[in-house]
Amino acid sequence: MASHRQSAVSLLDVNLTAGSAALALLVLIVIAAVPAAHAQTFQVLHTFTGGADGSEPGGGGITSDSQGNLYGTAVNGGIYNSNCITSGEQFGCGTVYKLSPKSGGWIFSVLYSFTGSTDGYAPDEIPAFDAEGNIYGTTWGEDGYSCQGIYCGTVFKLRPPANFHCTSFSCPWTETTLHTFLGPPNDGAQPADGHLTFDAAGNLYGTTSWGGSGGDTGNVYKLTPGAGWTESVLFNFPGGYGGNGPLSGVVFDNAGNLYGSTRGGGTYGAGEIFKLTPTESGWSETVLHSFQNSTDGSSPNGAVVMDTAGNLYGVTAFGGPNNGGTVWELSLSNGNWTFSVLYAFSGEDGPDGGLFMDTAGSLYGATISEGAYHYGNVFKLTSSNGGWVYTSLYDFTGGSDGSWPNSRVTMDANGNLFGSTILGGENQNGVIWEITP
Repeated sequence: MASHRQSAVSLLDVNLTAGSAALALLVLIVIAAVPAAHAQTFQVLHTFTGGADGSEPGGGGITSDSQGNLYGTAVNGGIYNSNCITSGEQFGCGTVYKLSPKSGGWIFSVLYSFTGSTDGYAPDEIPAFDAEGNIYGTTWGEDGYSCQGIYCGTVFKLRPPANFHCTSFSCPWTETTLHTFLGPPNDGAQPADGHLTFDAAGNLYGTTSWGGSGGDTGNVYKLTPGAGWTESVLFNFPGGYGGNGPLSGVVFDNAGNLYGSTRGGGTYGAGEIFKLTPTESGWSETVLHSFQNSTDGSSPNGAVVMDTAGNLYGVTAFGGPNNGGTVWELSLSNGNWTFSVLYAFSGEDGPDGGLFMDTAGSLYGATISEGAYHYGNVFKLTSSNGGWVYTSLYDFTGGSDGSWPNSRVTMDANGNLFGSTILGGENQNGVIWEITP
């Protein structure tokens, strides 16, 4: 099930219709007020209809701002439902949404509905923000550039309306396509599984899971702002020992090095954790760990997390001692890296969306099909006495609460957890959920 969102979007056939170039429209859905909970509780904040609000919320997960608003993407659905078609069915081109807390409840709004034209379709990653409140993200495809039967993808920017805190019914955001990928042998393709990262100068960094000079191995790229945005490829994965198919995006350390993971390649072909170091002749790769598809896991799809000491954490959806995936750590000491498994799952599909680390160093994540009902669960790992204590916070039933939470979870300033499920809910199009402590 870990590859569901890939198969759901990679075969999209864009069928543009007249007038589909219209940009951002807004749809507001007021969520019924839910009383504040004083014990740990689970609640659904929004159930996707598959229509104007979208469907199949993106695997990157949800992010929040300082006002407690939530933002995310839906891979399918939207108002241009007839423009993006898979296997004869209208799935829609996807949306970017916002959830705002108000009077004890939540207001759901669509900030932008993709047309399937030059703006792209199927946004699948967690949105990134700049200091001015603009949103940045990626899509799986766009019209006009073919990558051997699939589309190559875009990086986009959404600019809020002049009155950012507008309370009227319609407050559309404006979309700008910053870069359109060309595919091999040029700059890569399919960037939507790699989250975007800013450096201190305002440059954007990300990964493509396919394309690049290697043909189908992917790369790490940089977008530099100016009169427009200029794209440059920092590193093309060579395949084999050097890895291929990065899905995680990249993170910086304090020295300016980049870290991430690839789903394939490495010594054993089961993926790797890499470090990229800037040099005068370009970026140099160091393989920190090659997964063996055994007790350590395989296919590290989720984003890599770094703590304040420079240690790395992540997940694999498969492999491990119980064949259900793992949570792992790469600890750094005196320049040496040590790999360890913090927890091993025993189901069919373990965690796929990466981890969230709170200020105490506890780790949070979600599995695709673990839990009491095999529809996934939300878990917490707490460091204790040299080990890690596992707690299952919620088991999805596959009903109105959703199923297959393949996204990263996030936490607000009050310790509330938020995330999404790709399917389930009353309409079987996924939900947005909250767990309050």
